[in-house]
Amino acid sequence: MTDGLLSQSFTSAAADTDRSVDPDLVARARALAAKGTVLLRNENDVLPFTAGTRLALFGRIQKDWIAVGYGSGGDVNPPYVTNLLDSLRESGRVEVDPQLAEQYEAWCEQNPADPGEHWGAWPRHYPEMPLDDDAVREAAGRNEAAVVVIGRAAGEDRDAELAGGSYYLTDAEHALLSQVTGAFDRTVVIVDGGNVIDLTWTENYPLDGVMIAWAGGMEGGRATADVLTGAVEPGGRLTATFARRYQDYPSAGHFGDADVTAYVEDVFVGYRYFETFAPEKVLFPFGSGLGYTRFDIEPTGVHADEGTILVRARVTNTGDRPGDEVVQVYVHKPSGELSQPLRALAAFGRTGELAPGESREMELPIAWADLASYDDSGATGHRSAYVLEAGSYRFHVGHDVRSAHDAGGVDITELRVVQQLEEAAAVDPAHGFERIVLEYDDNGDPRIGYAPVPTRTTSLKQRILDRLPGAVDPPVGDAPTFEEVLEGTAGLDDFIATLTPRELADLTYGDVTMDSPLGAAGNAGALGGVSRALRDRGVIPAITTDGPSGIRLSTYASLLPCGTALASTWDPQAVQELCAQHGQEMSRKGSDILLGPGMNIQRDPLCGRNFEYFSEDPLVSGLTGAAQVNGIQSQGLAACPKHFACNNQEFKRSQVDVRVSERALREIYLRGFELMVRESSPWAIMTSYNKINGVWGHYHYDLITSILRGEWGFTGLVMTDWWMRMAQDPDFPALHDSGYRMRAGVDVLMPGSIHSQQPVRDEGVLESHRAQDGLTLGEMQEAARHVLGYLAAVRPQGHRMGRGEREED
Repeated sequence: MTDGLLSQSFTSAAADTDRSVDPDLVARARALAAKGTVLLRNENDVLPFTAGTRLALFGRIQKDWIAVGYGSGGDVNPPYVTNLLDSLRESGRVEVDPQLAEQYEAWCEQNPADPGEHWGAWPRHYPEMPLDDDAVREAAGRNEAAVVVIGRAAGEDRDAELAGGSYYLTDAEHALLSQVTGAFDRTVVIVDGGNVIDLTWTENYPLDGVMIAWAGGMEGGRATADVLTGAVEPGGRLTATFARRYQDYPSAGHFGDADVTAYVEDVFVGYRYFETFAPEKVLFPFGSGLGYTRFDIEPTGVHADEGTILVRARVTNTGDRPGDEVVQVYVHKPSGELSQPLRALAAFGRTGELAPGESREMELPIAWADLASYDDSGATGHRSAYVLEAGSYRFHVGHDVRSAHDAGGVDITELRVVQQLEEAAAVDPAHGFERIVLEYDDNGDPRIGYAPVPTRTTSLKQRILDRLPGAVDPPVGDAPTFEEVLEGTAGLDDFIATLTPRELADLTYGDVTMDSPLGAAGNAGALGGVSRALRDRGVIPAITTDGPSGIRLSTYASLLPCGTALASTWDPQAVQELCAQHGQEMSRKGSDILLGPGMNIQRDPLCGRNFEYFSEDPLVSGLTGAAQVNGIQSQGLAACPKHFACNNQEFKRSQVDVRVSERALREIYLRGFELMVRESSPWAIMTSYNKINGVWGHYHYDLITSILRGEWGFTGLVMTDWWMRMAQDPDFPALHDSGYRMRAGVDVLMPGSIHSQQPVRDEGVLESHRAQDGLTLGEMQEAARHVLGYLAAVRPQGHRMGRGEREED
């Protein structure tokens, strides 16, 4: 066990700060870290190790355990971090070779892991301890099995790279595997990290067991020990595909450019691509993972009515240990005018624990509307509509995407228009590109084709002008206070109507810098009552903290399993219960809004923040994200899902222009957000740094106002990611900077200043309001309504831990 993370900390906790944590939260975190562990190979049932097994542990990560990725998503001050070596000793269930362990401990102490001194320059791996062949052979003579631990890290502003020590193994790691597998009869490899890496080497060495221990937070070491020794099942299933080569991913060649990234794979992301065009290029399929028992999944029928399909299956534990299974349902839609992947996840559920020989009937409902495809070209005759094309919808049920069996189908005799929408966020005609479409060769086999992506045909400027919100008139009599709004003796709009333009503008900025004195030390910033004038009228501030793997403050707080680990449980209910416990810790520590979960799609394995995100699939992402939001908000707090949208690379993230078809945007990259909004109603959402089809996320009217609010009915507040690119509105010359973002529908600039090195506020809101044909009073009042509506509904309390207030100009 160590006292903290092996990473740079933005905030630090004093040594005498209270290190106590809720034991119930600790227990849930440990259980979910284990449940998210993915067992990929278990030859001859090498795992779990039987009681008393003599084990030799290799690899420095046994001691220098990687608990989380880098950056704001995981930079927490945990009271401790468990590691595998100490946890196995602590368990008492196996005998860890003391001689080898002491050698590693001494070497790690003499060669400490470098935590990195500068933001975005953290190490992706730690150098390995050299061992001579004799030492390895001697260890083999003393022990019954070997465990080799390999660790990787990436994070915010720190993508992985195609090099040894990142996506690939180092020469030293290859040498270690050769030594160990050459000397031991039984070898298990554990990969500790938060991102997909190359695993083709698992076919080149005689490995009996291969396990992915996703970064499990402060209890990750204990959770991994629990799985190895059989105290719990390895309950995880992959939420992203492991390909044989990086070059096999459809995003390869279209990732990491500083200026432009075209999403040419379109809707064929991850397993949707591989199962359709290249199944032979998959090493470990999406959804795969083993337990310590075996299950038979027997489809028992598909039934449908006008609104819902019900897929049924009988699951039987055919092994000799208790365990539970993840039942996955995939749909194969008819390929008519719109290209469709061979399989797409439609539903999933866990059985709960089944005793050997026990069976359980599973019923998995699927809404017809959730199977509709978006026609962005008009190919079906219904442009800008979600449609169900005529044909047979086949459903497959099983353990993973590859092994799922045909369960039956439902035929639609004619096309159905499920929802007619309007073109939004389409590709700029000047930036067109070709996207992948499904074609068939002469033998009827799928092959990759390309077609021009549909481009924008509508006028954004006219859409905005037609939908400008009107202003509300002040009430007759005295101006109410916000306290009266909270008491129910005054209406919110009556209060808003009495705010001056200066006060309205103040509501659209955070408290200028991070670590606002209005809240606990180390907070990410404050919003709401950030000026003395607003506080004098009763407007309270709300305190934000970085997340989602914990609360980032200048105090100790729990470090939870990373997003990928949570999603790999395929158990949203358990995630919600964990996050409800986490919400209680937020209340105790002074956090009103946790900046998470991370909702972006794991489009490419090199994205540094994939550990924060859930999956390459939007259904897994959406339901897991909703579980986190529901858990936190059940405690009277707020979650702030991020980054809306397409934050799928860290390199030059505030510069790159993501060019993506409207269909792929809606069906893949926005779909998880849409599900999360529908299932959990978050109080806040954060925009992304990058451009989407030529427009930065914090200026994107179509994403924020047309889709998020107009189509999905989102009523909460929208904030920027921390700082933003200042710019002139290209359609409205009178608007610039924060005036531009407000017209887009982005309510608050966080933390409130122009940028991190210039802690002063831009005056774009007031300047744009005062200009001829500028920002309207109604727009300013609308932003205030979103901020104050949140404050009135939630009544945040984090300001009670404030340390003063910022000196105002």
